[in-house]
Amino acid sequence: MAEGALFNVAEGIIGQLGKLALKELGLLWGVKEELQKLVDTVSTIKAVILDAEEQQAQNHTIKNWLGRLKDALFEADDLLDDFSTEVLRREVVTRNKKAKEVRIFFSKLNQLAYGHKMGHKIKAIRERLDAIAADRKFHLEERPRETQVSNRVRESHHFVRAEDVIGREVDKKVIIDRLMDPKIEENVSVLPIVGIGGLGKTTLAQFVFNAEEIKNHFEKKLWVCVSDDFDVKIIVEKILEYAKGKKPEKLEMSTLINLLHKEIDGKRCILVLDDVWNDDAEKWDKLKGSLLGGARGSRILVTTREEKVAKISKTIEPHFLRCLNEEESWSLFKQKALEKGQEPKNLRIKEIGMEIVRKCKGIPLAIKTIGSLLCFKNSEYEWMSFMNRDFSKLDQKENDILPTLKLSYDHLPSH
Repeated sequence: MAEGALFNVAEGIIGQLGKLALKELGLLWGVKEELQKLVDTVSTIKAVILDAEEQQAQNHTIKNWLGRLKDALFEADDLLDDFSTEVLRREVVTRNKKAKEVRIFFSKLNQLAYGHKMGHKIKAIRERLDAIAADRKFHLEERPRETQVSNRVRESHHFVRAEDVIGREVDKKVIIDRLMDPKIEENVSVLPIVGIGGLGKTTLAQFVFNAEEIKNHFEKKLWVCVSDDFDVKIIVEKILEYAKGKKPEKLEMSTLINLLHKEIDGKRCILVLDDVWNDDAEKWDKLKGSLLGGARGSRILVTTREEKVAKISKTIEPHFLRCLNEEESWSLFKQKALEKGQEPKNLRIKEIGMEIVRKCKGIPLAIKTIGSLLCFKNSEYEWMSFMNRDFSKLDQKENDILPTLKLSYDHLPSH
């Protein structure tokens, strides 16, 4: 694993635990204290990770300790993903269910049952991490948050494990080859990733962003989440914030451009613009103009649902992201719905699961969401009941992923 990766995972866990919605639900389910203990434990470990990673090459004991820590941190990260999914489900339930159903759904019994289950899991992983922290028999130093560390922290939000990205290896290779193509002559060229909501465009961009080839090829890596507001000045401010690790002062556009040019001057850069909706060609030209200080071969990687955006922004042919095939969909579903991603021992459960997967139409977000829901259901009857639901809501033609999520929320038990 690349140096700094575990630090990034630990930082991401702490960030997740700091979210207000997670704290509020932790209080509701009676696990707030365990969540806070987990924050304290991970924070303690995080402080010495960088020192441990530097020493592991010369010290096998430290290397083994980091191996145990990696497994435990990834397990904690997966557990918080499940917790966050439950937060999202319940938020949507309150918006979409009738008042009576909401009252039943949030009944004290329901809260206690789930809280009890999650409390045990959180406590178990926290105690495991406590034991790993206590086993630190070597003198590791806490590292101050230097510039190098700040860069790692900024990239933590874009860290994605290769084993969690299913069916996208070919897409990754194609995109990397295009980004590094020496035949492209533009100073700054734009490659859009296009696909409907829920296909995993951002995940694929993260997968590419973290690739060793990209790290070695580009001298400067930058990431900005754009969403609805394609304001060039705001985007330039966000680029500077990412590059420098702090928000720039309120400055005129010309001054911001000068600061940006100082950051990228003569460097081959890659900038990811995530979730772009802008189809104004003039704004695109203005943004590209602000990035002309970078070296020849600089690239902008765009994720968008809109083909029109791709047509306006592209200088490299867009990469259209496909749905997962049946084998890939089943692998992803197993990862979320079944223990350790293994094949179910019950043949009937497998048949039902594969039918559910087929109804998800190869959309990763639908597969992940529904798989996460089914991991709490063990009986053939429960799986069969879910399979018989109307999956017509999975139609993504309107680029709206909410119906996909609502399908699973609507199926939550009301007792």
